[in-house]
This record gives sequence, structure tokens and C-alpha cells, in this order.
Amino acid sequence: MRDKVEWLVVVPFAISGAVHLARPQVFEPIIPTALRPWSRPLVLASGLAELACAAGLLHPRTRVAAGTASAALLLAVWPANVQMSIDLGRRARRRRDTRSVAAFAVSLLRLPVQVPLIRAAWRARSSSARSARA
Repeated sequence: MRDKVEWLVVVPFAISGAVHLARPQVFEPIIPTALRPWSRPLVLASGLAELACAAGLLHPRTRVAAGTASAALLLAVWPANVQMSIDLGRRARRRRDTRSVAAFAVSLLRLPVQVPLIRAAWRARSSSARSARA
């Protein structure tokens, strides 16, 4: 049986990881306030972690570890996404313009999207384990 690669996780991780490294300033504002003194190293580390997870999911021998790491990483960055929604909500309330309100709405919709990503990462672990037993 051919191993199933969770492209739902690989593609976003590969793209996001590359952007984290090429343009870390894009992600620094969403670092939760308490962690902002370390925003650049955290953004760079999360970008490297995303790239490593994406690469690990591609190979059957590393897929179990990469699936676990991917699910953990998605949980670890969830506070940054919450912080982004809080900040965008404050800006929307302050500005009261269509663009700010739309950005806030999109950020809120993005939060639950991480749940299927976490599930897909976790499934990558079990699909690799099933394949190894077959």
C-alpha cells in the first residue's frame, strides 16, 4: 500500500515556512505580547520547524515523528493566531472601515481552520504506522 502524504499540511507548511524565513517582519506583530522580546527568533524558529515538518511528512520513515511535530507546532502557534485576531479586532473597532472589519472576520474564520490541519497532521502519523504494519 502506498503511503499517504498529508498535502493539506505539507503545502501550507512549506509556503509559510519559506515566508517566515524570507519576511519574518510579516509575522512578528502576531507574536503574543508576552513573547514579543523574542519575536524574531521565534518567527525564524517556527519557519524552520514548518519546513522541517513539511519535509518530514514526505518520507515514510519520518512521517510519524513529523506528524506528531506538525500537530504540536500547529497547537503551539495557535496563540499567535489568537493574538492576530485580537489585534485585528481592536483595529476594526477603532477604524470602523470595511477593510479592517473584513480582516478581522477572516482572522476569526482562520482559527477553526487549524483544527482540520491538526487532524491531518495526526492522521499522517497513523497512515504511516498502518503502512508499516501492512
